[in-house]
Amino acid sequence: MSSAPPIDLSAIPEDQRDAVLAVLRERVALREANKRLEHLIAELNQAVHGKRSEKLSEDEWRLAFEDLEAAVAEVETQQDEQAPPQASPLRAVRRNRGNLPKDLPRIEKVIEPDSLDCPCGCGEMHRIGADRTERLDIIPAQIRVIVTVRPKYAYRACADGITQAPAPAHLIEGGLPTEGAIAHVLVSKFSDHLPLYRQSQILARSGIDLHRSTLADSVGTAAFNLGPVVDRLSEHLKGSGKLFMPSRQHALHAPAG
Repeated sequence: MSSAPPIDLSAIPEDQRDAVLAVLRERVALREANKRLEHLIAELNQAVHGKRSEKLSEDEWRLAFEDLEAAVAEVETQQDEQAPPQASPLRAVRRNRGNLPKDLPRIEKVIEPDSLDCPCGCGEMHRIGADRTERLDIIPAQIRVIVTVRPKYAYRACADGITQAPAPAHLIEGGLPTEGAIAHVLVSKFSDHLPLYRQSQILARSGIDLHRSTLADSVGTAAFNLGPVVDRLSEHLKGSGKLFMPSRQHALHAPAG
């Protein structure tokens, strides 16, 4: 299909040129958006009907649909920003109708006007109400260093001994991760299905160099120490006829990657 010939703006009245340029820019943006959507649809069609469609996991299916949904949302947002307010007065505004849990902590930010003086000069205005809006905010995982300091005490006139508190027990003696860090790795791997090499990459973005083999050692140590707990839960639940829990052998032989 041949492209349309260029438009001679000099032949268009000066008061209409801005509108014509806006239409041309919108046409270019729509073409680019259509190309991207066509590409994503082709990939999704290949995933559904291609030779590898039967081998796709549930996560791969979700990823394909999420990419398509994100592309559609991006195009809609771009159209909303480029469309003039008066062009579509009846267009519905998209709003998030999700309900945020009541037990989530809330941080209120009150935005006051620059001045409370009445424009007519009759005095200071009084508050008659307020509009409240809620948005979901997420703070990324905070990585910190726990520094354990054990002071040593001695009496200057006596050389018989030094007093110092014993070192606290660690799950991995001499290891870098704390018990909280190891728990985070376990939950990320077994509940969120995040492989150890990806967790290593995520930590690297924060300047933390922990190889997947180091994380695997932490997972193995945690599995060994949690083995007796898993055994007790498994026996209890099997005896009560409830949901079966994995045995200690399953915990010890959990995949490290």
